[in-house]
Amino acid sequence: MKAPRKLLIVEDDLGLQRQLRWAYDDYEVLVAGDRTTAIDLLRAEEPDVVTLDLGLPPDPDGVNEGFATLAEILALKPDTKVIVASGHGARESALRAIAEGAWDFYQKPIDIDALGLIVARAFHVHDLEAENRRLAERGSAAEGLGGIITAAPEMLKVMRTIERVAAADVTVMLLGASGTGKELLARGLHDASPRGNGAFVAINCAAIPETLLESELFGHEKGAFTGAIKTVIGKIEQAAGGTLFLDEVGDIPLALQVKLLRFLQERVIERIGGRQQIPVDTRIVCATHQDVDAMVADGRFRDDLYYRLAEIVVRIPALAERPGDAGLLAKHFVKKHAPAMRSQAAALSADARAAIDAWGWPGNVRELENRVKRAVIMADGKMVTAADLDLDAAADDAPINLKAARERADRKAIRHALARAEGNISNTAKLLGISRPTLYDLLKNYDLHA
Repeated sequence: MKAPRKLLIVEDDLGLQRQLRWAYDDYEVLVAGDRTTAIDLLRAEEPDVVTLDLGLPPDPDGVNEGFATLAEILALKPDTKVIVASGHGARESALRAIAEGAWDFYQKPIDIDALGLIVARAFHVHDLEAENRRLAERGSAAEGLGGIITAAPEMLKVMRTIERVAAADVTVMLLGASGTGKELLARGLHDASPRGNGAFVAINCAAIPETLLESELFGHEKGAFTGAIKTVIGKIEQAAGGTLFLDEVGDIPLALQVKLLRFLQERVIERIGGRQQIPVDTRIVCATHQDVDAMVADGRFRDDLYYRLAEIVVRIPALAERPGDAGLLAKHFVKKHAPAMRSQAAALSADARAAIDAWGWPGNVRELENRVKRAVIMADGKMVTAADLDLDAAADDAPINLKAARERADRKAIRHALARAEGNISNTAKLLGISRPTLYDLLKNYDLHA
């Protein structure tokens, strides 16, 4: 049997509390008489719909405490449908409540049946919006290159580049810091290419000793050296008809670079201990976090091999250069790891989201996933907090020019709000505290897109 939906009633009148609890017995009714209790219940129970009386203690004859509660609810859980009720200056309160993010308004004295219809409709709309988000996320995961999750223009540009070069049978070099998703992009390139039905073989050149790397790449014949008791096919042959991904290609020793260059020029290999030239049709995609230009200048990497490997060079931005993506990825990792860790954590608290946005992420996506994985284990309730993530505030080196600083801050805030609102313009405007026309003007001025 399906569990009843959770409805939070924020009302300080004890008699009305009892009446509403009795009237809405189809729901799991949670009752709060003040802002503190309401927020505690919101954090713990995460109701989808809230009815909120604006006249709450310590200001029962005014609306200030009610509007403060509304703001806090929407900051913690923006998708909550809040139905505001008040008898204080009904028209003005209604307009202000809707402007500040309330879903609907009802004037006191309350008609139980009419309010019941509004509540039922709020649950229905919440379900439709949640389903739309699920479908959108599923669609993005299915169509996103290599399963990359991003909303940042910098990363979307990289993905469009990868998609364009996938069809051309050229070697591609991915340059980016550790943990930026180079192997995911390489796999996405392979899947999007005409070789997608072939094998995708990955090898980390930095993780294999020099003495074994040649055998791993080119294979060896039986008896080629002590312990070679049988013929072994190398990674290049294993990837025939598909793609070989050479991760950390900058760590290939110079002597082996010559043999790899010959394969790229002739498209034939010789196994260690063998004399037969074996034609192999394998596409090479490589990656490194090192400065290859500096390595070439220092003589640590052959320039002729570099030009063969770098027919197309794609530079991958660090996570800190992808505004809004840290929050999107953190939400994804909470959903991914919480069930596996048998954790109740299901969402990020407001302070966690703020800490994630402020942190510099020197370890990129890998660091973010590790922190979230630890946090879902440490979380006491359903919300992952900044303390669970073990994050400190990060300093932000702002430009000195005031106009440039303001534009930078505007761009960053808009991108974070767009990511948090999942591209919804109305919700983004509410998070930023501006009108929709103002947001559209800012998007146009800064050449940003939802």
